[in-house]
Amino acid sequence: MKITDVDVQVVNLPLTNPFTSSFETKTGETRTVVRISTDEGIVGWGETMWGQPVAALVRRLAKDLIGTSPFALEAFHRKQHMVPFFHGYLGYAAIAALDVACWDLMGKASGHSVTDLLGGPVREEVPLTALITRADAGGATGADLGPALAEHTARVVDEGGFDAVKLKGTTDIDGDVAILRAIRDRLPAIKLRVDPNAAWSVPDTVSAGRALEDLGLEYLEDPCVGIEGMSQVHAQVRIPLCTNMCVVRFEDFAPAMRLRAVDIIHGDVYKWGGIAPTKALAAHCETFGLGMNLHSGGELGIATAAHLAVVASTPVLNRAIDSMYYLHADDIIEPLTLHRGRLTVPQGPGLGVTVDEDKLSHYAAVNEREGDLTG
Repeated sequence: MKITDVDVQVVNLPLTNPFTSSFETKTGETRTVVRISTDEGIVGWGETMWGQPVAALVRRLAKDLIGTSPFALEAFHRKQHMVPFFHGYLGYAAIAALDVACWDLMGKASGHSVTDLLGGPVREEVPLTALITRADAGGATGADLGPALAEHTARVVDEGGFDAVKLKGTTDIDGDVAILRAIRDRLPAIKLRVDPNAAWSVPDTVSAGRALEDLGLEYLEDPCVGIEGMSQVHAQVRIPLCTNMCVVRFEDFAPAMRLRAVDIIHGDVYKWGGIAPTKALAAHCETFGLGMNLHSGGELGIATAAHLAVVASTPVLNRAIDSMYYLHADDIIEPLTLHRGRLTVPQGPGLGVTVDEDKLSHYAAVNEREGDLTG
């Protein structure tokens, strides 16, 4: 089986509600979608972060796949190993789009799911984290903000069946602490996390971390910038530290271990450059006694299915993962099954999903009209 064509499209899909972090408010998602065709008529699908800049890079890299087997992924990765050096996250994201589509092809050609190709399932359902932002407060401000978000969180947990909650933090540190206290008071048994996206200084993180120690947080994610900063916090705060911002390449792993900077690392197929690197990260985490979870960059159904295959086949990924899947107003596949805060791992060959090409064309046309969404 040889690859004969690679088609790349960029889509814009809306979110059900605005999503606010410490650095942006998003109303929709821009994603790059890849369709790889073969001489045997089998088609593989991939999807990755961001839009036209990544799509342009994917088209360039795709030329090296034409005429090769989708099973020859190691040679492809070796040939492209300098791409992330020159293009950073864009490079990892572009490689991952093609990588995932090849895994989909391998599964379809062999009649096996990607989960089975990765070693088989250790779980058949994957719990998701309820993601809470200040945009969910219904306009409440000041002293009303914490109670309003606590009530919103309780509704989301009750209606969605979630076991874990993550608050997207802001530069308003005292406000974030108050919100977390309100959520904990309202939901004393929920697994609770906060992610300021490195918006806090080291001294402020130490102060806030100490104020939050009695809440029993599952972890504090990227409160401040860098491995050095996280190490200083780790030495002074009794809350596990998690990152998807300061350990983002394998070159970061050893310094983080030497400085005892983190306890949990967030992997991501699209930020780490593919499925096999994400599995390798899991092996690193297990070897060094770290926890692991998955970051979400706004995956639609194709990308979510790849994440589910990784989680389903990886024992160390035993926490509720981050996923914005349930926050999207639509999808380009037949929807994945979400029940009681859990996504069912697809069982069919490859990624196990069916792309709705009419919706793909529709949302690609939206991107052509609107351009990439930037916030």
